Amino acid sequence: MIGRYVWSKAGRDKDRLFIIIDVADDAHVLIADGDLRPVSKPKKKKLKHLRITHKIADEISQTVLSRKKLTDADLRKAIERYLEEQSADSACEEG
Repeated sequence: MIGRYVWSKAGRDKDRLFIIIDVADDAHVLIADGDLRPVSKPKKKKLKHLRITHKIADEISQTVLSRKKLTDADLRKAIERYLEEQSADSACEEG
């Protein structure tokens, strides 16, 4: 679950892309994007308020699981890469 890309479905951060950086309990996770929500102040969010993608940011999950320091820059790079892949995929489908 850690490192998975999620879209917020509710709240003031609706329609924003985040990465799960920790699991709080069975119904909640901690999400961050390195911008609106830095690693130092992640958002605790209910799973039902998130649209979970099938894609995982491997570098983020490896960093967290190896107990290394996760930075906001790491999150921003991973999110930027994901959005670029999505726009490339949609461009391929149109063309």
